[in-house]
Amino acid sequence: MYLVRVNMNDRTYKVEELPQAYKYLAGRALTSTLVADEVPPLCHPLGPSNKIVFSPGIVTGTTAPTSARISVGAKSPLTGGIKESNAGTSWGADLAHLQIRALVIEGQPKEEGKYWGLQITWDASLSKPKIDFFPADEYTQKPLAEIFPKIYERFGNRISISGCGITGEKAYSNAGVVFNDEGKRATRYAGRGGLGSVLASKGVKLIITDRAGAPGVNLADKALFDEGRKKLTEALLTHAITKPKGALNSYGTAVLINILNEAGGLPTRNFSSGSFEGAAKISGEAIFEGVKQRKGKEIYNHACSPGCIIQCSNTWYKEDGSEHVSCIEYESDWAFGADCGIDNLDDVAELVRLCNDYGLDTIETGATIAVAMEAGVIPFGDSKGAINLVHEIGKGTPLGRILGSGATTTGKVYGVTRVPSVKGQSMPAYEPRAVKGIGITYATTPMGADHTAGYTIAPEILGVSGKVDPLSNEGKAALSRNFQSSTAFIDSSGHCLFIAFAILDIASGFQGFIDECNGVFGTSWTANDVIAYGVNVLKKERAFNEAAGIGNAADRIPEFMKYEPLPPHNQIFDVPDEALDSVFGEM
Repeated sequence: MYLVRVNMNDRTYKVEELPQAYKYLAGRALTSTLVADEVPPLCHPLGPSNKIVFSPGIVTGTTAPTSARISVGAKSPLTGGIKESNAGTSWGADLAHLQIRALVIEGQPKEEGKYWGLQITWDASLSKPKIDFFPADEYTQKPLAEIFPKIYERFGNRISISGCGITGEKAYSNAGVVFNDEGKRATRYAGRGGLGSVLASKGVKLIITDRAGAPGVNLADKALFDEGRKKLTEALLTHAITKPKGALNSYGTAVLINILNEAGGLPTRNFSSGSFEGAAKISGEAIFEGVKQRKGKEIYNHACSPGCIIQCSNTWYKEDGSEHVSCIEYESDWAFGADCGIDNLDDVAELVRLCNDYGLDTIETGATIAVAMEAGVIPFGDSKGAINLVHEIGKGTPLGRILGSGATTTGKVYGVTRVPSVKGQSMPAYEPRAVKGIGITYATTPMGADHTAGYTIAPEILGVSGKVDPLSNEGKAALSRNFQSSTAFIDSSGHCLFIAFAILDIASGFQGFIDECNGVFGTSWTANDVIAYGVNVLKKERAFNEAAGIGNAADRIPEFMKYEPLPPHNQIFDVPDEALDSVFGEM
């Protein structure tokens, strides 16, 4: 396996044997380790000292189910701390097939404002990956939906594509890194933390991967891997949430709209309420029925990446039956729906489509618009006004640049006190006052407010691995700590986080998950080793943040949540600071 370094100072690259110290690191574990080892914590995120790292997971590129994830890491321009964001895409599997455990992009071009593309292929004569550079200025300042077809036409249909959008070029702290989906759309995002702007700051617009002739992933113990794959596959195909025509395959992640609304934990109108009267109109069930009506048949969801058997990605269609956008995830649906007081699915779809085209994180964008609505820029529920605001971001107007900087900056500019963010990153679609465990995750994860860092929603709302009272504080610090540790390993494995539903409830599935990883590496890890691995990742991330000036004092929920009771439960976030400090203090 190789570690490939690209130096954009002079457009050179080096293909190095993977250092022994990184032998068992992949995905988030490797991106965070490389950032912690090589990036000065106090550097400017868009300056020459930051680096952006791509790493496929342990089992990415294999036949393991639902495992084509790619981790992207850097110092974040949004939080000022360490960041890992991941996506499901064939691009990550390509990198693994090319035997690249990590791709590190460093330096900056001397020519300001010039952009380049990287084409990564397999050099059969040297038995190594190689990189060719090509001018990419012709692909700048254009919607990504316009760019991707041109790239496929130029390089062929076997390739995969990564890159940044217009908003990355404009250096917004809300710009994501885009990847292709299975339909060759520019719609899969490592969206959070502004990593698209870090990529653009390196003068890189596009990264093309072509696995033709590449050797693929080596398995140290194929029999053990196959046994593990079989166990995990069976668990995923039988669990109520992940099975075919189950909750996710039928209604997508937006199935959570009604569930969280009924639990009083669906943040509404900039986190002023936990329930939205228009929830049923934008729910996963509404999407399913709307598609059925517009296409004349039931359509179940599709995979976002190769080998996914959960298949939770939906497609929304216009009234004439033509495709509008794929896909409307729960977080995006909530961000532009309930959080902005919008209950029109066509307008939500258009907002998601625009974010995909401009290269924006939908969570941060929706939350930012909700803060702007709180400030009176436009009224809550004004969907056409929200669409105009996203266009302002894309155009780079003064207002657009404020909004493109995220919810925290927008709140400061307009003097808004109700700003739902932690460490500069806006909260996703779960209200901490109604779901206390996820609030602890938001407060304490090194990533800034992030549900995927420790998804306590599984037991608190969905009853996975046992039902836990979401309104109670009892045991929640330990619950968040355990979920954060296990999630750090899942993010390193290359599996989608959604395998957690099955492996938490089905013991054989959990063992299969571990066996897959052991089969790739030749290790003999146990469940305890998995947790220890995750803890080690978190400690590295935490140490980076502390060196960057982000310590315990930043591990807090916004003040308004401590004194504003949240309807309908009229709860405040009353988890003591001591409990928040104990999450890392007891690791």
